[in-house]
Amino acid sequence: MYEVEVKVQADHERVRDRLGELGAESIGTVTQVDTYFDAPHREFTETDEALRIRRESRDDETNARLTYKGPLVDAESKTREEVEAAVANGDDVRAILEALGFSPAATVRKERERFRYDEFTVTLDNIDGLNTFVEVETHADTEDAVEANREAAFELLERLNLDPDDQIRTSYLGLLLADGDGDTSQ
Repeated sequence: MYEVEVKVQADHERVRDRLGELGAESIGTVTQVDTYFDAPHREFTETDEALRIRRESRDDETNARLTYKGPLVDAESKTREEVEAAVANGDDVRAILEALGFSPAATVRKERERFRYDEFTVTLDNIDGLNTFVEVETHADTEDAVEANREAAFELLERLNLDPDDQIRTSYLGLLLADGDGDTSQ
């Protein structure tokens, strides 16, 4: 499966108001703490891949997921192949990865407010150490479907009064590391 995502820096109040005008459904807020790992056998920064454990908290419940993200598949968006699995215990998965030689590289913390609009999830992100962003995301089952889904995501950005030309293709991890703020204490 491919995650088709476009991201821009934006003022959340304006976008939240516009989502209301469009009839988007609020699907709640979450806190996410993503711990990214370096591999012992290749440099993910060179291969444009990522491996992370995500701990997501909503209300009093926390769950964990292990995610692999492949390299970007196009030059126009943040679309990547993504493989993700729920895990019963994020700490145990971390211990397994570290026993295999993977090492924690950085941690990204974010507060996310999510909305559903048609086949899209629109997320208003506050990233510790960065700024506020809006992500428009959907999925494509095949690489052939990526372009049409990406164009539809751009159209939704425009309906939100945001400019697709302002898109940021760098991950939050990449932005934090570029600023020297990647928290490696986790």
